[in-house]
Amino acid sequence: MKISILQMDMKLNAPADNYEKAKGLIAAAMKDDPDVLVLPETWNVGFSPKDVDAALCDRDGGTVRREIGGLAKAYGVNIVAGSVANVRGGKLYNTAYVFDRGGEVIAEYDKTHLFSPMGEDKVFCKGDHTVTFSLDGHPATLIICYDVRFPELVRTVTANHKTDFLFVVSEWPAVRVPHLRALVTARAIENQMFAVCCNSCGTAGDTKYGGHSLAVDPWGEVLAAAGDGEEIVTATCDTDVLAGIRTSINVFADRRPEIYKVN
Repeated sequence: MKISILQMDMKLNAPADNYEKAKGLIAAAMKDDPDVLVLPETWNVGFSPKDVDAALCDRDGGTVRREIGGLAKAYGVNIVAGSVANVRGGKLYNTAYVFDRGGEVIAEYDKTHLFSPMGEDKVFCKGDHTVTFSLDGHPATLIICYDVRFPELVRTVTANHKTDFLFVVSEWPAVRVPHLRALVTARAIENQMFAVCCNSCGTAGDTKYGGHSLAVDPWGEVLAAAGDGEEIVTATCDTDVLAGIRTSINVFADRRPEIYKVN
């Protein structure tokens, strides 16, 4: 499976400009004929919770469904459309959408762990569910940024399903990029799956975001990695390796859930 990561530099509270930017990146990425495109976190308005303007946010995913879902159908490509700041039922959520090749929404996920150091929990509402979906027959899951620091969230999905792909969409600060790389790699190794992270770059509010998006295979090998600026990187994921690692190191058969106590 060929996956293109769209490491995007968006403008704060400028959704019209950001949609045009995203569309341009999608068009450019399609020249490499990928199976999946991935966008970062809250790319419609940028990530700066104290500055977010709810009037500029999406409304129940209406714009992202129309614009990005429309492109998924037009290009015949799967799009993990990152997340958007999204008003639903009068409340603000950090919501990720995934579209299949026909432009249909096949997954919708609200960020579960809100980043309290930047006050995200004071502005956005917490999600209350995990998500699973299938891309061209491969089971996958998705998390948003800070979620990657909570391995029990990912294992909740992977312990009950064979999961081939984890997508991490983020706006992760430059100062902590080493953490992002380590955590994404750990999630890939411990769950024996591919992990694909699309991070943003540029500045929003007082924060510089770090880029360095990456795709990692189940052995922890980096298949593609970006720098710190806006760019598109593409990884080819050989899913044939999954059976081999799951047979040779069968961590799921050797788990001891009866003694795990996580509260």
